Amino acid sequence: MKKHNFSAGPSILSDYAINNTIDAIRDFDGTGISLLSISHRSKEFQAVIDEAGALVKELLSVPEGYSVLWLGGGASMQFAMIPYNFMRSRAGYLDTGTWAHNAIKEARLFGQVDVLASSEAAGYTYYPQLGQDYTIPEGLDYMHITTNNTIYGTELRDDLDAPCPLIADMSSDIFTRYVDVARYDAIYAGAQKNLAPAGVTLVIVKDEALGRAERPIPTMLDYRTHVKKGSMFNTPPVLPIYTALQTLRYYKQIGGIKELMSRAALKSAKLYEAIDNSAMFEGTARETDRSLMNVTFVMAPPFKNLEKDFIDFCAGRGIVGIKGHRSVGGFRASLYNALPMESVDALVEAMSDFESTHR
Repeated sequence: MKKHNFSAGPSILSDYAINNTIDAIRDFDGTGISLLSISHRSKEFQAVIDEAGALVKELLSVPEGYSVLWLGGGASMQFAMIPYNFMRSRAGYLDTGTWAHNAIKEARLFGQVDVLASSEAAGYTYYPQLGQDYTIPEGLDYMHITTNNTIYGTELRDDLDAPCPLIADMSSDIFTRYVDVARYDAIYAGAQKNLAPAGVTLVIVKDEALGRAERPIPTMLDYRTHVKKGSMFNTPPVLPIYTALQTLRYYKQIGGIKELMSRAALKSAKLYEAIDNSAMFEGTARETDRSLMNVTFVMAPPFKNLEKDFIDFCAGRGIVGIKGHRSVGGFRASLYNALPMESVDALVEAMSDFESTHR
């Protein structure tokens, strides 16, 4: 039975990336050595990390003066690295969900954090809008945003027009839209959504923004360490970086960000239409702020007792990973770049068939 994997992460990857990684595990670049055993100092792996960085810059049109880093520790490590490196005294944060909330907690260890807006009181069901829900004060060292909120299904798909440097956690929607990188001092993304297996974090950092915070920074937590050594200060996560390269090659081959944007729009529109036209299912996020990556929905009140039955029904059709996050329940269908429209069609059909059976 074909599986339709809607997992929020680690998530589905393209067959291209998976198959090329399998081949490299057996024999990396014709060396006769497995990717799992190759020296990260070898010229063959140096070529991998060089090409991966170049493709990130090409696909996202990264301007001059920025470095691409491949780091361990996940996006959660960046919650501390960001204020360590960028906060001098005061930063602004938007509280739009669990991961933004965690980032705020870490930043408060380093200085004053102004929470400019929060949607927590509304269950994080909307994304606060600049000029409507908040303004950005003067004197901030930077403003931090989480562009996509995987648990609650909200997303900001336009770059903010901010009077201060921006820093963004784009873990779950990077490579799904055009980004004006020049507006940001740093962008970071855990790879396990749209790029690679868990184990590596992509960081795009503005070189001239580093070194302004007047505090001692541990060597491994100082971005300058990794910029200087080209992400090779210590042994990098070799396998996920190699898979990231394959994903980036695949993105370029299919048409880059333009094509990825189109696919994301079509997949999410089809699923949201099915939810909106259903008497059994209803969306949870404000319509104007709905995520294109993580579609969150629940059973309408008369059908609440059928949630587990629907999950079991989907499993019988090979549809997996749609159970909502444990903190909110309901359902979550993650439509990351590698998920084919075929899988969305399968889920929509399952929703229709289940509703017909139980109405």
